[in-house]
Amino acid sequence: MVRVGVLAGSGYIGGELLRLLLQHPEAEVSFATSRRYAGEYVFRVHPNLRGVTELKFVALDPSKLADSADVVFAALPHGESVKVVPQLVDSGLKVIDLSADFRLGDSSQYPFWYGYEHPRPDLLEKFVLSIPELNRDQVRGARLVASPGCMAITTILALAPLFRTKSLGVDPEHVVVDAKVGSSGSGGKPSLATHFSERFSVVRPYKPAGHRHAAEIEQVLSSIAGTRIKVSMSAHGVNMVRGILSTSHLFASGEFKPVDLWKAYRDAYSGSYFVRIVKDRQGPFRLPDPKLVVGSNFCDVGFETEERTGRIVALGATDNLVKGAAGNAVQSMNLMLGFDEKAGLEMAPLHPV
Repeated sequence: MVRVGVLAGSGYIGGELLRLLLQHPEAEVSFATSRRYAGEYVFRVHPNLRGVTELKFVALDPSKLADSADVVFAALPHGESVKVVPQLVDSGLKVIDLSADFRLGDSSQYPFWYGYEHPRPDLLEKFVLSIPELNRDQVRGARLVASPGCMAITTILALAPLFRTKSLGVDPEHVVVDAKVGSSGSGGKPSLATHFSERFSVVRPYKPAGHRHAAEIEQVLSSIAGTRIKVSMSAHGVNMVRGILSTSHLFASGEFKPVDLWKAYRDAYSGSYFVRIVKDRQGPFRLPDPKLVVGSNFCDVGFETEERTGRIVALGATDNLVKGAAGNAVQSMNLMLGFDEKAGLEMAPLHPV
C-alpha cells in the first residue's frame, strides 16, 4: 500500500481526493491537512464520508510530512502551493500539485496570467503537466506532476485530436472557446457572487476575455500542433453544481467530412478508457453533456461540422471536481506508481442528477 496525504483537504477538491483515495485499492490515506479545521473529524466537513473514515484534519507542517506519506496531493490555492511544494520536493516526496503554480513551463507567463513572479522557476521544468490520455508515457514513473485546470483539461481533450490531424488545416490563430461551469468551480468559500439567491438560475459571463486557463490550453495545443496556437476563451457560471461544458469553434482550410473527424478522435483516444466519444443519432443526449459525467472520471468529447463555412465545433464535458481535478490527479498517481490506470476510478456516472 502507498501512503498518501492531502494538503488543503477541507475544500471541494480536497474532499473529492479523500473520497477517491479512501476507496483506492492500493492507497492508504495517512493525513489530510486543514488550517481552519485542524483537530476536527473529516466527516464533519465532508459529511458524505461519515462512516467511511474516522480521520481527523491536522495542521500543515511541511517538515513532518516526509515521514508520514510517500505521495502528497497539494490542493492549495494558486500562489500558496508554491510556498509549500518546494519543501516537499526537497524532502524526496512524490508530489501531485492541483494548483496552477507548476502548470506553465515558462516562468515569464506567471506575471501576465497570475500576477506574480514565480519564485522557483527551476522547478517548472521538473514538473510534468499530466493529461494521461495525451502524455501517459511522460507521467509513468514521474516524481513531480501538475494537474491541469478543470476548464483547460476539458477543452484540451476536445481539441487535441483536431490539431494532431494536420490534413484538417485548422487555423492556429482563431480558436474560440466558450466554457460553462457549475458553482463548485468557485470553491467552498462563500461570497456575494456565490450566495444562493445570486448564483441560482444564472448564466453569468464572469471572464469573457483573458481567462487564465487559456495559457494551459495554448501551451499543450502548441506542443501538439508544432506551431503557436492562439486561444480566445470566455467562461460562464451556470445553474448547476458540478460540471463543465466546453464548446470550441475552429476553422479549417482543408477539405473534411464527419468521417474524417471520427477517425481523428478514434485514433487519438483508442485505449483511453476515460475519454468517450459522444455523437449519437438518437435520444436527447446526442452530444457531450456534463449531466452525464457527474461523479465520474470520464471526459465526453464530440463534434459537429459546418462545411459551408469550414467550421468545426468541438465539445467536451467533465465533472469539474473529478476529471477536472481530483480524478485526473489520482489517475496520474496510478501511472506514476505503476498501478492500473483505472484503479479507484471505475465508478459509472450518476443519473439522474
